[in-house]
Amino acid sequence: MTSLSLSSADLATLATDALVVATAPVGGRRKGVTVVGAAAGLKAAPKKRLEESLAALGATGKAGDIVRIPGAGITAATVIVAVGVGAGPWTDETLRRAAGNAVRALAGTRRAALALPVETAAAVDAVAQGALMGAYSYDAFRVDSKAEQKSPVDRITLHVADAKDPSTTTAVARAKAISTAVNFARDLINAPAAAMPPATLAQSGADAVAHLPVEVEILDQEALAAGGYGGILGVGKGSMQPPRLARLAYRPEGATAHLALVGKGITFDTGGISIKPSASMHEMKADMSGAAAVIATVQAIASLGLSVAVTGYVCAAENMPSGKAQKPGDVLSTYGGKTVEVLDTDAEGRLVLADGLVRAQEDKPDVIIDIATLTGAQTIALGSRTAGIMANDDDLREAIFDAANRAGESMWPMPQPEELRAGLDSLVADIANIPLSGRRDGGMLSASIFLREFVPDSQRWAHLDIAGPAYNGYSPWGCTPKGGTGYAVRTLVQIAEDMADGAL
Repeated sequence: MTSLSLSSADLATLATDALVVATAPVGGRRKGVTVVGAAAGLKAAPKKRLEESLAALGATGKAGDIVRIPGAGITAATVIVAVGVGAGPWTDETLRRAAGNAVRALAGTRRAALALPVETAAAVDAVAQGALMGAYSYDAFRVDSKAEQKSPVDRITLHVADAKDPSTTTAVARAKAISTAVNFARDLINAPAAAMPPATLAQSGADAVAHLPVEVEILDQEALAAGGYGGILGVGKGSMQPPRLARLAYRPEGATAHLALVGKGITFDTGGISIKPSASMHEMKADMSGAAAVIATVQAIASLGLSVAVTGYVCAAENMPSGKAQKPGDVLSTYGGKTVEVLDTDAEGRLVLADGLVRAQEDKPDVIIDIATLTGAQTIALGSRTAGIMANDDDLREAIFDAANRAGESMWPMPQPEELRAGLDSLVADIANIPLSGRRDGGMLSASIFLREFVPDSQRWAHLDIAGPAYNGYSPWGCTPKGGTGYAVRTLVQIAEDMADGAL
């Protein structure tokens, strides 16, 4: 695991294999870059040599730009890596991505020091998060090819003005807890489905908080049947791997606010009888990303000791076709008694969430948020990096949007048009799981309206559809790797902090 420490030593003499400095474009007609942050304090001669060398190699200073030069004659570092941050002022997310870009580029390097602009505690937090999340790799199943992979940076030093300043050390502690949780969620998501069936996912949640003040309850198939969890059981009927429901409860003394998190944990989604096309089906191991985010968030909140009660629900099932699988047209009875006509077995996430949402209300939380890779329509509407926020409370929706912005995760408020509700009327049950007409327009919105039916108006509730940003099937960027991203953990921790502060 990559370690991170603080230093206020002279940059010119700092012992490290690679020194990361920040660059910004030079304004006006003059082309080139200027170093910003701690490196701007280098002596005139080495600073001039650094900037001239970077300009000669075509450095632009634009966000994402990375240029390497030898450190000889400038600093004690073997290599200097200049990462562009663009023209200021710099947001925390700009700095987070810059740190991630740099650390990813330095894979295979043992020691790296980061001298980015960290003038506030929030900037320290962002850079530390970016560095540690950028130092992620998943090689649990590599054998012959493992030696060919460049290992993440082993030791990271973050250069700050005062390494002993309490606000700085607190910011780093927060960053470590959050990045550890995000990287853990990535591990869960990246694991092959055969290695992460529902029982293993539930137990992974228990193991993640075993050393923390979190109570764990896991319902197996028999307990689910006895409790009437027809949504989870219906989805899991076709699989040889039985479903699970895990409940993780963190109850710090003195907490006055209570947040409930409900995560979709479909450990593999074939679509069931309504089977998916084979193209990219291997990525359906990531259909438990919402549950992974819930587990990781509870872990982070408990590690930080936040003064807010949190209950996490992991609704875990494997959606497979077989002679035992639920069929289109079947009716199931969800937890609490509402019946659902299953018109499409590939609209399964909303079925397991229905059980989780009703059960979560029994804990009497102030706010319930469900997190799910719920619809392909989300990616059509918002792309692969932005999640949709839907809620039965306007203030809550806006508060989540604001928290996501501060956490550096892209989310966008979406409506719940009332005219879409009529499409979910069933001929034989209380509600259908997709529009009876089969219309696909507004699919993300109608899915959220289905979920809203399981939450009373008096209960503040929001739904996050993270189908796009939960799994990155493209090139890495910033501190986001290819594969599982651990998306939403940062936002959910921020929401919990806001609740602890009485701001939500």
